Amino acid sequence: MAGPDKTPAGRLFAVARAQPRAGQLRLTLRGRPRQPAREVVLQVSFSPLVALRAPQRPAGATGKGEPVPASAVRVWEERGLDATGPGLEWLLLSDQPVSDLAQALRRVRQYTSRWLIEDFHKALKTELGAEKLQLQTAARLFAALALLSVVALALVDLREKSRLEPDLPAEAAGLTATELRVLRHQHRRPLTSVHAVWRALAALGGHLSRKGDGPPGWQTLWLGLMSLRLLVESVQMAAQLRQE
Repeated sequence: MAGPDKTPAGRLFAVARAQPRAGQLRLTLRGRPRQPAREVVLQVSFSPLVALRAPQRPAGATGKGEPVPASAVRVWEERGLDATGPGLEWLLLSDQPVSDLAQALRRVRQYTSRWLIEDFHKALKTELGAEKLQLQTAARLFAALALLSVVALALVDLREKSRLEPDLPAEAAGLTATELRVLRHQHRRPLTSVHAVWRALAALGGHLSRKGDGPPGWQTLWLGLMSLRLLVESVQMAAQLRQE
C-alpha cells in the first residue's frame, strides 16, 4: 500500500489480517473436482479505506501514478487443529465504501455470485456461439446478444434449480405449459419435478444418462431446448392445419 506521499505504507494482507472480526456468515461452497460441496462458517472483517500503490504501466515504474483507493474485506475460515489443509481465505477489494458489517456482507455476497455469472457467460459465449456472430455493427450485435442472453439465463436458471431445488414442481422449470406438455408426451413420463424436466431436456439434446456419463453440458441443454421448440412449433402448426 502507499501513503500520502506515494511511499510504501505496509502490506495489504498484513493490514487486512490485523482487523478485528466484525461478524460471520454461513455459506455453501460448490463442489469441485476432488472437493465435494460443503457448508462453512466464514468470519468477516473489513479495513478502513486503503490506498494501493499504482500498478506498473508501460514506460513507467510501479507506484509512479496516483494511489488507487479501495475498501478491503477479508473472509476466512477458522480451522481446528485436527483440520487437514489450509482454510478458505478471500481478500476482496472494492471501489465502494465499506464502513459496517452490512456493507461488508454485501460485498461478500456479490463475490460469491461470480461462479453463477461465469456460468452465464460460458453458456452465452461458448455454447450459444455469441463469440462466433459475424455481425459488423454494434446495434446488431447488441440485439443478438440480448436474445441469446434470454436463452442463456433460462438454461442457467434451470440448471441451478435442478441442483439446489430439484423437488420443485415441474411448472417451476421455466417452460411454457405447451412446452411442458410436449416434453412429457415425447419423454413418455409424467415429469413431476424440475430435476426430471432437466433430465428430459438433456435427453432430448442427446444425453444418454449412462452410469459413466457426467452431467449434461450447456451444448446438450441448448440442443434439447431447440429440439423441444421445434416440436412445439410442429404441434401448433398441426393444430392450425386441422382447423382449416
